Amino acid sequence: MMASDSVIEITGLSKTYGSGKNQTLALDRLDLSVLRGEIFGYLGPNGAGKTTTIRLLLDLIRPSAGSASIFGLDIRADSVEIRRRIGFFPAELSLWEGRTGDQIIHYVASVRGDTRSIAKHADELAERLDLDTTKRVRDLSSGNKRKLGLVIGMMHSPELLILDEPTGGLDPLVQQTFHTMMDEYRAKGKTVFLSSHVLSEVQAICDRVGILRDGELKAVESVEKITDVEFHWVDVGFRDAIPAGLQQTLEGMPSITDVSTNGARVRMRMIGDFDPLLRAIGAGYVESLHIEEPTLEDIFLAYYSGDKEN
Repeated sequence: MMASDSVIEITGLSKTYGSGKNQTLALDRLDLSVLRGEIFGYLGPNGAGKTTTIRLLLDLIRPSAGSASIFGLDIRADSVEIRRRIGFFPAELSLWEGRTGDQIIHYVASVRGDTRSIAKHADELAERLDLDTTKRVRDLSSGNKRKLGLVIGMMHSPELLILDEPTGGLDPLVQQTFHTMMDEYRAKGKTVFLSSHVLSEVQAICDRVGILRDGELKAVESVEKITDVEFHWVDVGFRDAIPAGLQQTLEGMPSITDVSTNGARVRMRMIGDFDPLLRAIGAGYVESLHIEEPTLEDIFLAYYSGDKEN
């Protein structure tokens, strides 16, 4: 893709904390492009460098090396203009405890300069998320506080949404509503940069995925490609009991790993053809056979272990 197709362009971005022997590398020479009109999933466990990346993009902290731009604007020189055009949801949400949701919404809308239309859209978002904005923040549950944060981040219909772990604490129905809202955002040609360790969520809504480990970008792939792997999970249920010696037989087969048993059931990770497995389990009465595609979590762990091919 050409640079003109990119909303976020990152080149050699690094962040180091401390000095000397106490130096910690939080982000290591990150190169990344996020394209216009896509939902980009930024994956990694806590401490991988996801929030550091976002804070650098928002000019809340300064890089040790490298550069980045949003909308072709420099993240440092043009940070004020960039912030006018984006919506942000932080992982650590801090709101005025004594104010109502409505008061906070109207204040933020007034800062953005278009109170009436922004507040109207905020009301629509709050209704979809089942949020009562008349309550004070201190009286809201943690999930409802996060709903309020999403409303504030989205209510001005920004060109780019930067979301840091947005759905923690939300119930499954609200999470589904959020997924629908993200799909609608993408359909309007807008862009979402979604930091998460909820891998099933990323698998459900993202176009591409970046995998971060210890501050280093390990892979950037489409969700379809990153899930196109050779292994499957196989769960076999026997009518009476697992045939004697079957577990040892399976563990000795090069195409099978991670064998576990539970009562009359055996579960395994399998690569390649099914014929050797079918011959091995033929000594018992097979009551059920379930084959599962690997989840994004499986692939994520494979990348982390360096065992992507297997």
